[in-house]
Amino acid sequence: MSQITRRDFIKASAASVAAGGLIGVPHIAKAAGSAGKVVVVGGGAGGAIAAKYIRMMDSSIEVTLIEKNPDYHTCFLSNEVLSGERTLDSIRFTYEGLKGHGVKVVQAEATGIDADKKVVKTSAGDFPYDRAVVSPGVSLKYDTIEGYDEAAAEKVPHAWKAGSQTAILRKQLEEMKDGGLVVIAAPPNPFRCPPGPYERASQIAHYLKNNKPKSKILIMDAKGKFSKQGLFTQGWKDLYGYGTDNSIIEWRPVSEEGKATGVNAATRTLISGELDTETKADVLNVIPAQTAGKIAFAAGLTDDSGWCPVNKKTFESTLVGDVHVIGDASIATKMPKSGYSANSQGKVCATAVVAALQGKDMITPSYVNTCYSIVGEDYGISVAAVYRLSEDGKTIAGVKGAGGLTPTTATAAARKREVTYAYSWFKNITHDMFG
Repeated sequence: MSQITRRDFIKASAASVAAGGLIGVPHIAKAAGSAGKVVVVGGGAGGAIAAKYIRMMDSSIEVTLIEKNPDYHTCFLSNEVLSGERTLDSIRFTYEGLKGHGVKVVQAEATGIDADKKVVKTSAGDFPYDRAVVSPGVSLKYDTIEGYDEAAAEKVPHAWKAGSQTAILRKQLEEMKDGGLVVIAAPPNPFRCPPGPYERASQIAHYLKNNKPKSKILIMDAKGKFSKQGLFTQGWKDLYGYGTDNSIIEWRPVSEEGKATGVNAATRTLISGELDTETKADVLNVIPAQTAGKIAFAAGLTDDSGWCPVNKKTFESTLVGDVHVIGDASIATKMPKSGYSANSQGKVCATAVVAALQGKDMITPSYVNTCYSIVGEDYGISVAAVYRLSEDGKTIAGVKGAGGLTPTTATAAARKREVTYAYSWFKNITHDMFG
């Protein structure tokens, strides 16, 4: 089997999963009298899927989704809002579709879990469960950057949770003069969506190239390398003059004073590196280090790493029984913290929860991830992988030969198709989540 055939196969498999299929996870037949209560915390890429698929697998199970926001803005493809290629409303989704599957949606904030009483505590009261699923996403570690906090983020947006922050950053880009400097401070590992800051730089460069061509982007990075770096820099060379004196994008790694250490929000100044180098920006986008979502700490689901250790087969917490953790907050070893990883984990978790409530054994699952990045007009890149559980159950690792990166030798037509695939993927995964 050739490399391109393998890539096409994994993308087709990924599309199948987004449309409702499960790689390595068989359908569990509904069992009479298997009713139970499941409370899902968090209505994002993982939680919405877990809630929906539990109901689809066994409609006798009562599923309650706790989500503090009335609707959901996807982080995936939100960078296109910054370039003006799509509207903020195009990445907004409601929970009406989940209600149609029989999921009870409660708009409230989860504040804790009483594992002894088996209740999820929320701003709207307590919700009892037989099994709970927590998909809390990430929290931003503001205190790792001096002078940066939630108030400062209203002037110096992170835009790492899509919605109002995305709108602030877009407005600042629109108001910036031609010839202005955009500074993006990229976070240390691990963080949500490893290619995200670099796709963001690409999309902003696309906007500047077409609207404010005298402007520049400076990426200040807490790392020495980044996800899909070779493909991104190739795209920057092809589209934005990267590596030349006229490049729209400059990347400054940790070794060159790239790590953000402080912010002056009033003057939009970034302080970085061991020498406290000051860089004044016209638009400053600071993405701080990350950890598991707040509720994970309150519920005792995190270890010393700040993330949530889980049984890799079922995503049940190794610290709190009958509570499962999926998505960005979980320690899923080789799987990246991405929306599609959360989707895959949500389906595996749903299968495990239904099996447990039906008194059945959970089979050994497989997992999948596909990540598209749109570098510019008609220029897409991607990475895809299938993962399997190791024999000892301790690791989720990639299957050798399944998936891969966009070839560096890809033709212009192939890169254009990658953009088409990205839009198709977005349509499928959001329908899977909310349809």
